[in-house]
Amino acid sequence: MAKSPEEMAAAMIANMKEKTGKTLEQWLAVARKSGADKHGGVVKYLKSEHGLTHAFANLVAHKYLKSDAGSAEGGEDTLVAAQYAGAKADLKPIYDALIKAASSLGKDVEIAPKKTYVSLRRNKQFALIQPSTKTRVDLGINLKDEAAKGRLEKSGSFNAMVSHRVKLEKPSDVDKDVKAWLKKAYLDA
Repeated sequence: MAKSPEEMAAAMIANMKEKTGKTLEQWLAVARKSGADKHGGVVKYLKSEHGLTHAFANLVAHKYLKSDAGSAEGGEDTLVAAQYAGAKADLKPIYDALIKAASSLGKDVEIAPKKTYVSLRRNKQFALIQPSTKTRVDLGINLKDEAAKGRLEKSGSFNAMVSHRVKLEKPSDVDKDVKAWLKKAYLDA
């Protein structure tokens, strides 16, 4: 069975010096010198200027920006609370409905909060939940070979880590169609 995201990160950190020539602490110092303050900017800098693979650059960026559950102060609960704070507080019931639906798919569903979204994983990521606006949560789903139709849109510029997106504005939008799409993505993961 696949390792959890935390176990995979720990293994990458343990092998980082051997694979990249520098320890995590040394890469964090390089990231500080980049001047980038956004995840994408740090990743781009580390890949283009230092030749890191995407996986290592992504890990360093998360650790540098403290944007993963293992790095954020307060952990997973703090990351989710921050996503649904202030003007987005009314969206939390949609998130809760999605988590309930995803958790019902199997005991192997991993819920992995990041700074701006929550990844849903099995052997790999099959969906993500992101409060995109004050009035909408976007559910990104990996549905290989599924045609976009109706509410199930191609992800487009929303997020390259998923193939499709569903826009949700109220908890009842987490209906039988959304649950079926989640189940299909889960089974394919």
